[in-house]
Amino acid sequence: MNDKPQYWLNLKTNQVEIGFQSLSIDRIGPFDSAEDAARGKEVLAARAKQMREEEQRDWES
Repeated sequence: MNDKPQYWLNLKTNQVEIGFQSLSIDRIGPFDSAEDAARGKEVLAARAKQMREEEQRDWES
């Protein structure tokens, strides 16, 4: 079992949480650090952009 804490970003409060403190619909994660969780929206936006670009390349080839 992994004893390392997991961090989540609560989308309603915009606060970082350790572990399951809020409903799953209200949070994103897990992240390895509080700093990463605090940037959660940026991380998800970057991942979504990367996925769109990869899909576009797949359609073009």
